Amino acid sequence: MSGAASEEFTGGCQCGSVRYRATATPRGVHFCHCRMCQRAVGNLFGAFAAVERDRLEWTRGKPAIFQSSSAAERGFCRDCGTPLFFRYIVATKYNLTAGSFDHPEHLMPEAHEGIESHVPWHVIGDDLPRFSTDTHDPRLVDVQVYQEPIDA
Repeated sequence: MSGAASEEFTGGCQCGSVRYRATATPRGVHFCHCRMCQRAVGNLFGAFAAVERDRLEWTRGKPAIFQSSSAAERGFCRDCGTPLFFRYIVATKYNLTAGSFDHPEHLMPEAHEGIESHVPWHVIGDDLPRFSTDTHDPRLVDVQVYQEPIDA
């Protein structure tokens, strides 16, 4: 992260009903192209920055939760719908949506994840490392998806 003035990072939804403060520098900033993130953010990829649970405080309101699979949940504003985070249920960190930070320009991306679902007509114009979803990740073994079926 460059250009950040302090070790406090704030953000929230577009209507202001939910606000947060992170008291540690977000890490693991990445783009996720997996199909679940595409559907969750309504775009070709999600951009996320990780903050440990004990370094994150909800300062106004609380996010609504949608458990998108047996392994993960996603937080959003129940009033305006802004996606706010992705979190593995067993994890100690939240992956906050980069766009929900008040100053996303301070977040420096490190990688592309879930590249197996990258939409081919979208040109990725950087040289960041690209990783496929690790289906052997213990959090993903026998995962059940609760999103609406794609082939419905």
